[in-house]
Amino acid sequence: MLLDVRTYKTLPGRVPAQLELYKKFGYPVQLRYMGEPLCYAVAETGELNTYTHVWVYESAADREQKRAKMAQDPDWKVFLAENAKAGNIIEQKNCLMVPTAFSPPIPMPKIVK
Repeated sequence: MLLDVRTYKTLPGRVPAQLELYKKFGYPVQLRYMGEPLCYAVAETGELNTYTHVWVYESAADREQKRAKMAQDPDWKVFLAENAKAGNIIEQKNCLMVPTAFSPPIPMPKIVK
């Protein structure tokens, strides 16, 4: 199992606008290819103006295959264009992680069609 932990930093006060844009244009496309994320969370303390989402994959190959298919989807290209136009995001960090042997079971995501 592979966890793709993605953290984004926005311009101050722009997290709500970014999440609304993503909810409208990006999330529906990602659901078709990756299934539901393990979590989607907004920072309450610490580094503000950030949000994190975690995606679950069987392996690095599974992640690569699903993301490659999604990248070809015209709806994903619309999201990328709208995202660039909005200019909310100023930083992105990705970290690929594997659960420890004593981690509670993490379910594989269900694909939403």
